[in-house]
Amino acid sequence: MAALIVRGPRRCSDNLARDMAPANPLRLIQRAWYAASFDDFGAQSDHEIVGELTRQSHHAVELAQRDAWLAEIELLRRWLKGRQGTLLLEFNIPRMGLRADAVLVIAGCVVILEFKVGDSTVGQSALNQVWQYALDTKNFHETSHGLPIIPVVVPTGLAARESAAPGYASDGVRDPIALAPQQVPELLNELSQCFASPIDPKAWQAGRYRPTPTIIEAAQHLYARHEVTDIVRTEADATNLTDTAHRLEALIRQARQQGEKLICFVTGVPGAGKTLVGLNLATARRDIGDAHAVFLSGNGPLVSVLCEALTRDDVRRRRQAGESVTKASASKPIKAFIQNVHHFRDEALRAAQAPVDRIVIFDEAQRAWNRQKTTQFMRQKKNQPDFNRSEPEFLIETMDRHVGWAVIVCLVGGGQEIHTGEAGIGAWIDACRERFPHWRLCLSDQLLEAEYGAGEPLSRARAGSRTEFYRDLHLSVSMRSFRADSVSAFVKALLDLDGDAARDALSRFGDRYPIVVTRDLNAAKQWVRRQARANERYGLLGSSKAMRLRPYAVDVRLAADPIHYFLADGDDVRSSFYLEECATEFQVQGLELDWACAAWDADLRMTSAGWRHYDFSGSRWKNIHSTENQRNLKNAYRVLLTRARQGMVIFVPPGDQHDATRVPGYYAETFDYLRGLGLPVI
Repeated sequence: MAALIVRGPRRCSDNLARDMAPANPLRLIQRAWYAASFDDFGAQSDHEIVGELTRQSHHAVELAQRDAWLAEIELLRRWLKGRQGTLLLEFNIPRMGLRADAVLVIAGCVVILEFKVGDSTVGQSALNQVWQYALDTKNFHETSHGLPIIPVVVPTGLAARESAAPGYASDGVRDPIALAPQQVPELLNELSQCFASPIDPKAWQAGRYRPTPTIIEAAQHLYARHEVTDIVRTEADATNLTDTAHRLEALIRQARQQGEKLICFVTGVPGAGKTLVGLNLATARRDIGDAHAVFLSGNGPLVSVLCEALTRDDVRRRRQAGESVTKASASKPIKAFIQNVHHFRDEALRAAQAPVDRIVIFDEAQRAWNRQKTTQFMRQKKNQPDFNRSEPEFLIETMDRHVGWAVIVCLVGGGQEIHTGEAGIGAWIDACRERFPHWRLCLSDQLLEAEYGAGEPLSRARAGSRTEFYRDLHLSVSMRSFRADSVSAFVKALLDLDGDAARDALSRFGDRYPIVVTRDLNAAKQWVRRQARANERYGLLGSSKAMRLRPYAVDVRLAADPIHYFLADGDDVRSSFYLEECATEFQVQGLELDWACAAWDADLRMTSAGWRHYDFSGSRWKNIHSTENQRNLKNAYRVLLTRARQGMVIFVPPGDQHDATRVPGYYAETFDYLRGLGLPVI
């Protein structure tokens, strides 16, 4: 258990450790619906095998599914007779919420089979599907890390045909292939000759599955009633995350039991799971009457993408279960527990009573508006001439309308401010101290660090009797990149001009998280396309002030639609895959790609005196003198450089000596700096 630092009278229960225990014990993930040695499989009847599969199913099994199982079993009997190994049917892929039809654990390798019963052709989507299964098994199943993984699609009506043997990537995952049923034994013979080392099937099945879902995948799983422990890694970083989740639950229970009002501040490095903690809390409580929770964010693109993704996934799940449902009806409850914070604020303006929600979670709370910006907006846009409060002050005031208990959870990112007029954490703390002293403050101890900008307000609050600090309200390890969890540390060192720390962090990545730099945008695009496999998403990113990327057909003024950018398939020109739409820090904050192509313009440029900050106005670059705007620009690049889960390429334009707005010198020192940190040049 993380240590607890308490300032002021101790208000926590002496039995807090007991109270923090999860409401439900950790469930073991069922690895597969059916598992047996090849010999035991051969000795069982079709009826026994289908009966076990049916028993494990969460839904009524349709005749079409039963017939598909019988067809698969018949083929597997022929292929596996006389061989040694283990068969798993309906193998669980937790990160994706899907199941592979069959997995063969044979001498020295793992074969993942996806059957297309009755099909005589195979499309790229089917190949990508089984390829993604293989990649997830390789990356997230502990005992598969060192094994070759072979993904195969078997359309049962496909005619045998000769094709070149697929190659293996450096991580041991073979490129996917489609085989006719009669060709599978040839593959198994080939594999038995190539890989002879035995695999202990029990040890392999017992290996921990440690997935790292995207925020979209995580939201889908949580909304489908999975627990957060089912979809995150179970090593130190997940312990960090679940400890934070349990601490919040314990504090909420205390507030409810004691009838008090409480505000909690959760901090974390980029990609550590702050949003995941908030979504977990909101989804778990969306149907709990007087303890209902709502997830609020001022990040419009994030709210739009999450709501659309959850709606699509919910419709798909329910229709698969035989339910008749429309997209419009499915979206209503989703929009009730994930909302734009400005809509919540506007509703509070219309009605004087307390909101229906007793618990509100504010994502990126440091980005709430200060008094000047809020007052100006209310007067000009909402016809509120007498309004004179900051957004944090008004939101606390709204929750203070409740008689009895209420809880606010503020999720706080360091170095994430990218807008002018953002109040920072100090405005929340000052509002509580000055206007709502009866609210109890439970703070992450990391708010004491300079990067969170709490400053003087925090110093004043520390002397209060209702302020407490908790170590486990901080998420210290990035989960965004499962390949290298210190990416955020590398980016911080890079932007802080701490070359030694940046080089040290980079040296620890090895080949697990490649970062390269180039002066050629076409080479950058080709690089991300080559890296991506299966359904891994890649995209083009640029700063909102990168106005001189236009000669490269990158116009940041044309805002990418985040729903299409992040959710559309590779055949949609509006998707990130086309590398035509450029998403800025405003579209991607809180979201992520597998592979990123980040374009670095002359708005933030390296000089002999360090970073210089520029805004393009009219036809020339102008110095940014405001320290707030300088901070926002630096943070924009922090956001862009921490969006990739698996690797990125940084494009620094070569410039043009004939264009006064793109003088080569504007870019040369930035490129030299990045190269000097050890980034390979392509």
